[in-house]
Amino acid sequence: MFDASSVYRSMGALVGGGGLPFIASVRYLAGPSPDSTLALFSVSLTNQTLTFQRRGVEFIAEYHVEASFRTDSTSRVPVRQIGSDEQVRVRNFQETLRSDESVIFQQFLTLPPGPYYVMAMVRDRNGPAYARAERADTAPRFASPATAKPIAVYTAAGRSRRGDVPRLVANPRATLPYGPDSMRFYVERYGAPPATMLARVVDAANHELWRDSIRLHGDTGLASATVVIVPANLPVGQAELQVVPRANVTGDTARTRFLVSFSSQWVITNFEEMMSLLRYFDRQDWVDSLRRSPADRRPDVWRQFWKATDPIPLTPENEAIDDYFRRVQQANIRFPDEGEPGWLTERGEVFITLGEPDEMTDLASGMDRNGMRLLRWTYAAHRLVLYFQDQTGFSRYRLTPGSRAEYQRVLARLRQAGR
Repeated sequence: MFDASSVYRSMGALVGGGGLPFIASVRYLAGPSPDSTLALFSVSLTNQTLTFQRRGVEFIAEYHVEASFRTDSTSRVPVRQIGSDEQVRVRNFQETLRSDESVIFQQFLTLPPGPYYVMAMVRDRNGPAYARAERADTAPRFASPATAKPIAVYTAAGRSRRGDVPRLVANPRATLPYGPDSMRFYVERYGAPPATMLARVVDAANHELWRDSIRLHGDTGLASATVVIVPANLPVGQAELQVVPRANVTGDTARTRFLVSFSSQWVITNFEEMMSLLRYFDRQDWVDSLRRSPADRRPDVWRQFWKATDPIPLTPENEAIDDYFRRVQQANIRFPDEGEPGWLTERGEVFITLGEPDEMTDLASGMDRNGMRLLRWTYAAHRLVLYFQDQTGFSRYRLTPGSRAEYQRVLARLRQAGR
């Protein structure tokens, strides 16, 4: 659940974990000469993972990023290496807590074509956190005619000569939240007159989900275009963009994978999984609306759901949904039970809906009158005391009937007050 790392690794990304998680991407275009390749290295971070310090009217975070390209994993001297110290400046404290993609670092560098072992590292300069990731990759040689793999971007103006650097802002995650926004890809073709090409999106089974014609602009040496896809036309999950030369143009199909998810923070890529995960969410009226909506209406209903449940509309996140999924994730870790995930246990249910108890007591020194172990959770603000029984002796705790009734009474009151 929420295993973003494996999803992004399967898409070819470098994924840093630990105290400073990041997603990094390396994409390739033709270099200024036939024996050179232009690499675009980009990193995606969130403000929340960096240490901010107040300086005057600003909050400032500082980080160091490195990338190296070696011929193999044992080589001590890189063929190319970059390093940069960067700053993030925001005006208010709330911005420092952003958990969505809020920082993008990118840099172009020129490489000889060939196989490489790529290392990426990010370090917090105001704290101890750092992370690194490595993977094998290949910088291709673009023999004419050829089409570069499409690059996920936020904006792109392209370039007119191979010796120039494209004007673009990379989308390292190649991800877009489900809904009405657009996904953009930058495409270049070399050694063929500008022409119309076919852009199509397919799923894992190669079923076509979307297609359009794109017109390349430029000349025989270099022509480019931007492909715009509306994820509302696609189901959630991984997909592949294919750019296909027309029948009268020679060349291979260029492919790149991307992700449509319900949230930029939580990688949930299946509608049924999403509905299951939302079973404890406070606004069950909106969850029911989303569940009942036909497939072609889901993007619109999801947008309405997002707006209606967002407690702070001025921020890009939906704090209610983020907090909810964070508790789901914590419950899954803290309350493992025999035969089912922690978030589906009764302790998980209470933790997700009411939050952290003021007091959690294991009454291990004694048993109840039936000889069963008891846990006691106290919520002072709600004047609520709950008891969980271990009915099997294998740490499978269930609410006592009286506690279940009290819990449901308090939960109903809170949900009614929150509407």
